[in-house]
Amino acid sequence: MLEQLQQTIGYRFKNVNLLQTAVTHTSYANESKKGDHHNERLEFLGDSVLSIVVADYLFHEAGHLPEGELTRKRASLVCEQALFGFAQQIELGKYMRLGKGEERGGGRNRPSILSDAFEAVIAAIYLDGGLEPARKFIVPFVEEGKGAEADYKTRLQEVIQQNPEERLRYVVAAESGPDHDKHFVVEVHLNSNCIGTGEGHSKKVAEQHAARQALQLMGLV
Repeated sequence: MLEQLQQTIGYRFKNVNLLQTAVTHTSYANESKKGDHHNERLEFLGDSVLSIVVADYLFHEAGHLPEGELTRKRASLVCEQALFGFAQQIELGKYMRLGKGEERGGGRNRPSILSDAFEAVIAAIYLDGGLEPARKFIVPFVEEGKGAEADYKTRLQEVIQQNPEERLRYVVAAESGPDHDKHFVVEVHLNSNCIGTGEGHSKKVAEQHAARQALQLMGLV
């Protein structure tokens, strides 16, 4: 199984025990009589490696953005929901070593378990090969996640369309600044209720931020 996972992630370990630890949940380690290590320490390290790689990527690829916007983008790419999606892409759930109770409880598809394990895999790669292999593993997910992050309006519309009687509309609540440096505040309304507010240097960007806030309030981001 670990051989297949190495092929999937595109990295071959010198010390495959690191990868095995990365996919070992605490529930498995607690039940094991072999003294297996679980992945919580790796998760801690992987979180930091992921953060520096994403920050470095955004700093160089989106150098025109202010600090606050860079921080927001980084947060959207390292949140549990994003990491859960990345983990699903490599089918990480099927490689997890889980305790019996966690297995029966659907742990292989639990966002918290898979997002933590994804960070642990990052740490395993980092410890085995250094920062560059870890960066090579992370960046394709970041590039894809950037595209997904950019279209919150579509995601929100898809959610609302499940109830045909509901109606979404975007309203400019405020507009300021000279023509070359406009600032917009946009509200997204569900029927007559405001469910999100966003700001930006264009209406389009502000609308995306408003849609993202609405999705956050729904627990979908």
